[in-house]
This record gives sequence, structure tokens and C-alpha cells, in this order.
Amino acid sequence: MEIRRAEERDLPAIGRLLEQVELVHHRGRPDLFKNGGRKYYDGELRRIMKDSARPIFVYDSGEGVVGYAFCVLEDHAGENVMTPIKTLYIDDICVLEGSRGSGVGRAIYNYVLDYARSIGCYNVTLNAWTCNPGAVAFYEKMGMKPYKLGMETIL
Repeated sequence: MEIRRAEERDLPAIGRLLEQVELVHHRGRPDLFKNGGRKYYDGELRRIMKDSARPIFVYDSGEGVVGYAFCVLEDHAGENVMTPIKTLYIDDICVLEGSRGSGVGRAIYNYVLDYARSIGCYNVTLNAWTCNPGAVAFYEKMGMKPYKLGMETIL
């Protein structure tokens, strides 16, 4: 088992995981999420992998990648209303369907926290869709607490 930065060779596995995430969101909110898409395709993934402010970490079981975390470093220095802190935003965490409940998600999450501490971040944030109660429950179990609320009116 190894958690490491994503590499070009991981693209097929990351693609399969992105498809699983999209399907969860499509099932929960078909009015917003297309069926059969991916948040990022290979060209976009290659660009992201080269961006030091957007690390992608993968959990390699030894038999292949079974999970990932997409992160974005946010530096609030110089903003008008925010204090000058660094935040690591988790854009997405996914664990292969057959590996869920085995500790992979916890390991990836803890790795991200350690990484954020190592680069001097004040906090780690993320957004979770309410149509994905499993993800919300997981993040709450990890000790995360809501810090803002997104709301909508469908017209």
C-alpha cells in the first residue's frame, strides 16, 4: 500500500473512479449531473498533474489505484476580508466501490491532512452534495464540521 502523487500511468484508474463519482451525483441530482460524464478527462488531468497548487494523491494498493484525492491550494493572503491563511481544499475524494469501508478513504483523508500541515495550511475544506449522504457521513466521521451552507431555489 502506498499513497503518492498521481502519475501518468494512473490515468485509466483515475478515469474509472471519476466515472463512479459522476454516477453517484447523477443518481442523486439528475437535474444537474449528466449521465456518463467525467469531471476531468485525460488532457485536463495531465495539466492538473503538472500544477503544484493542485495535487492529486492516489492510494495504490499494490494491485492498482483504488482511491484518490484531488486538492487545490488556496492562499488568502492579500484578500480584502479573509485573514492571510493557506487552505487546502479537497475538490474530490473517491474510493473504488469494491474497496469502500476498508479504510482506504480514511487513509487518503489523513494523508491529505498531513500534507496540509506540512505545507503550513491553517485548514482543510471541501464541499459535499447533500444527495450523497454516504460522503457527508464519512466526512463527519473524520471530524469535519460545516462552515458554510450552499442553498438553492429551483425555478
